[in-house]
Amino acid sequence: MKGTQLALYAAAIAALIAFPLAVENTYYIHLVETILIYAIVLFGLDIVVGYTGQVSLGHAGLFGVGSYTAGVLVMKLGAPIWVTLPAALGVSALFGALLALPALKVTGPYLAMVTLAFGTIIQILINEMTFLTEGPMGITLGKPQAFGIEFDKRAQFWTVAAVLVLSLIVVHRILKSHLGRAFEALRGSPVASDCMGVSVYRYKVYAFVISAALAGLAGALYAHSEQYISPNTYNFELTVLFLLAVIMGGRKSRIGSLLGAAIIVLLPKLLDDITMFRWVSVAIAVGVLIGSIVFIQKRRSTLQRVAVPVGGSALLALLSFQLDSMTDWRLSIFGLITLFVVYYLQDGIVGFVRQLLNLKPSAADHAAVSGNADAVGQAGGDVQRGDVLLQAQQVLMQFGGLKALNNVDLTIRRGTIHGLIGPNGSGKSTMMNVLTGIYQPTAGTITFTNKTVVGRTSSDIALSGIARTFQNVQLFGEMTALQNVLVGLHHTFDSHLIDVALHTPRYRREDSAATSRAMGLLRFVGLGDLAYEEARNLPYGKQRLLEIARALALDPQLLLLDEPAAGLTAPDIKELIGYIRKIREHGITVILIEHHMDVVMDLCDTVSVLDFGQKISEGLPAEVQADHKVIEAYLGGQTA
Repeated sequence: MKGTQLALYAAAIAALIAFPLAVENTYYIHLVETILIYAIVLFGLDIVVGYTGQVSLGHAGLFGVGSYTAGVLVMKLGAPIWVTLPAALGVSALFGALLALPALKVTGPYLAMVTLAFGTIIQILINEMTFLTEGPMGITLGKPQAFGIEFDKRAQFWTVAAVLVLSLIVVHRILKSHLGRAFEALRGSPVASDCMGVSVYRYKVYAFVISAALAGLAGALYAHSEQYISPNTYNFELTVLFLLAVIMGGRKSRIGSLLGAAIIVLLPKLLDDITMFRWVSVAIAVGVLIGSIVFIQKRRSTLQRVAVPVGGSALLALLSFQLDSMTDWRLSIFGLITLFVVYYLQDGIVGFVRQLLNLKPSAADHAAVSGNADAVGQAGGDVQRGDVLLQAQQVLMQFGGLKALNNVDLTIRRGTIHGLIGPNGSGKSTMMNVLTGIYQPTAGTITFTNKTVVGRTSSDIALSGIARTFQNVQLFGEMTALQNVLVGLHHTFDSHLIDVALHTPRYRREDSAATSRAMGLLRFVGLGDLAYEEARNLPYGKQRLLEIARALALDPQLLLLDEPAAGLTAPDIKELIGYIRKIREHGITVILIEHHMDVVMDLCDTVSVLDFGQKISEGLPAEVQADHKVIEAYLGGQTA
């Protein structure tokens, strides 16, 4: 960690400590305290929304569970704050798990509806369970206390600030660890995540439970801060505000979460004060104008694209000086500001500032990492060439009346490169999907190292030793090349959540070893100098190589390459052939789907040909090339 960063962190903590000492007005202390509490909720919600890409409308309910857990414990047992906080965290995590287990089997709008229903049910239960929650009357709490000492307003603020800092550290460590990379991979490509040994469903549940725990922790702090809680607080409006705060502040950013919390707390207050609103609206208009000028100069935008935000912010500033009161316009202006930020700043305010100032991490910002020279050597191990590694018999894959694979037999022997070719639509990629568990075959058997593959999940098959690339590149675009490969090395970590949160020696040792090996794999395919470049920014040929490096991270015995030369230039293809040969030299068996026949003839030991879902030929490359059935399938018509 750089000295500048340490100084900034120390200054931020010092400011939190000094704030209640410098400010006498308890209203402002309470306002900042509420921002800090909401920020804790947003840290968790950002894990679900920003990293895994799921939409949750149930976090107000989880926030309420935490509040009422603390409230009931105080009301019934007189529990101190050091009991209520962990209790609220645990109970909310349990509720989060109960919600996530069934809810995360669906995605998109269906998940949003399920979580919205959960939030509504929680509010109804709080309202109706009068024997426990006092129903509509709510619960009144005294000042928080610990070890017989009652907190004053300053002590309460410092408690919230301390919990915020601890939450920030833990969340940051989680999201920078193998767990955070797994969460982010789910958003980038769920299919690729499963094929990298990262169970999509399992890690969605993990993310949701962590998020729920943070919401409950914040809820308990909120109950102690307000000293009164009632069912009407935890409504749909609060859920929407939380979601908007993540979007407006900027997803995948803890600073964005703090900024979003400040916006949803302060903006309604700001709209009550016409003088303050005028100053802020002018500042927004000037900021948008300067940002637009910079974007146009850097050719990141055009005059037509910035015309609406510049004109809209200017009109808002002019309108503020025409109004005498905000009473009749408050909700309308709040809605317009929200719409403006969500529509024109899709990466949030933090993302906008990063683009404006070109704040992009470079390789110099990262610690130097020496690549493991034996990165691939660990993957293959000693093998007996020629033994049967994978056996597929009478595989049928049927989609309604279409037989994509029709009783196909395939035998793959260790240490070989086995070509799988055929015209477009012949069933090659379908066979890949069947072998990796993406599709479950309608009939037939598939064994790998004498163990069945049928009925197993993609993540389980990947961890057993079958890795793959995809016909259409499936990288995690917002992650760097190094992070992509580290997702493939997820299986090398035994560290759990506590290890990550505490940065135990075991976690640090595993993380260092994985990073070194990931760098070695990148250098193996010639991408060492691009380790810190986002995958989506790499040239297409380099993306293909990155997929191969990521697949090798799984320590596969069998590597499936689905049209790796598609779209590559002649020099790139020549380079690719060299890498595939090196992979085979490390004892890794390869199944190669390819349309470039020169690549197939040059590399493959055996070639199988599919046409309309049936195997029509198999043998040595030269024999297959001369087979009249193969010629007919590729060229059409009858051969002489």
